[in-house]
Amino acid sequence: MSTSATTATIDPATRRVPPLGGFNTTVLRIELRRMLRNRRTIVFTLLFPGAMFLAFGGQHGWQDKVGDGNVAAYILASMALYGSALTAAAGGSMVALERSLGWSRQLRLTPLNPVVYILMKALVALVMGGLAIAAVNLVGIVQGKAQMPTHVWIECAVVTLFCTLTFAALGVFIGYVVPGENAMQILGPGLALLSFLGGVFVPLDNYAETVRQIAYWTPMYGVAEIARWPLTHELPWYAVLNAVAWFAIFVAGAAWRMSKDTARV
Repeated sequence: MSTSATTATIDPATRRVPPLGGFNTTVLRIELRRMLRNRRTIVFTLLFPGAMFLAFGGQHGWQDKVGDGNVAAYILASMALYGSALTAAAGGSMVALERSLGWSRQLRLTPLNPVVYILMKALVALVMGGLAIAAVNLVGIVQGKAQMPTHVWIECAVVTLFCTLTFAALGVFIGYVVPGENAMQILGPGLALLSFLGGVFVPLDNYAETVRQIAYWTPMYGVAEIARWPLTHELPWYAVLNAVAWFAIFVAGAAWRMSKDTARV
């Protein structure tokens, strides 16, 4: 007695394609919940940025005037950028863990568009970056040393939030290049070094001319100038060009590496 199996061929033309390239709030909600359950993420998001502001914001000279505020406000804007950049990069780099578990290969079997996947990662990074910015600003309000008009305070926070997209794309890019949990071991020290060199921790005026010329080409320089622009009213054109160029490079790199990725690492 023999059995025969029949197979049905699905016509690709009749296959239903999900709207918006597969974007859906369920996946977005799962991503957010997973990030918020990560203790290391919570430390980076809520504790570390505020602690950095307290460490830098209470030094001598914090009452000196800078633009529409004072030095403490300048430091607050800088620490909000660093905290949100670190948090966004950490969120993006989670793709490294997803690849190690084979989750990326599973997603490639679905109709989910690679661009939509990166967009959802960016939205999660925006939410997490927003929490980091809110945490730093809350510490600044409680401490009471940062002084600037309310509208400037809000403008700095909003502009900084959009600047975090650059580092969300960087995190995704590194996550597809570096295997497993090594991604944050590279991103953490790397972002700290770029922040020192890009004028986030130390104003560029304190550096030698040679170091300043190098700093103008780093990914942190442009976004730092933009994040503090509502306060300082100083925004060189080459700082905007720097920020746009690095954002485009990281997005293109992330999309390229995702399109090439098929392996379980």
